[in-house]
Amino acid sequence: MNTDRLTAAWWALRAGLGGAAFLAGLDKFFNILADWPAYLSPLAAHSLPISAAAFMHVVGVIEMIVGLVILGGLTQLGGYVAAAWLVAIAINLVTTGHYFDVAVRDVEMAIAAFTLARLTEAGVGARVESPVGVRRTVTA
Repeated sequence: MNTDRLTAAWWALRAGLGGAAFLAGLDKFFNILADWPAYLSPLAAHSLPISAAAFMHVVGVIEMIVGLVILGGLTQLGGYVAAAWLVAIAINLVTTGHYFDVAVRDVEMAIAAFTLARLTEAGVGARVESPVGVRRTVTA
């Protein structure tokens, strides 16, 4: 098995998913990429004790943390959390009655995040030389 190819895919997933999560979370405060509160299901919006905009700020903080966890090296944990989070977002989007295309994209991103976590679990990832010259995978 060519581990260099798997490592390249691992890095692409790590950088892409970590960066996207962080930037999407950050944008929840600026609404440059999208009008984020519009993506909140009316079912959820009516049951929240806070405004949709305030809720999206909370969501943004969580997404930035998940992005930093992935980028910071806890790729297995971050990958699994991102996968679950993205499935929850897709479910929310389906309940809006709109944004089905975005829901499908988020399911695909969830699969990518799950793949990142599983690759990390399998030992694919950043490699460093230990003091005795043995290569090991950095996952935390």
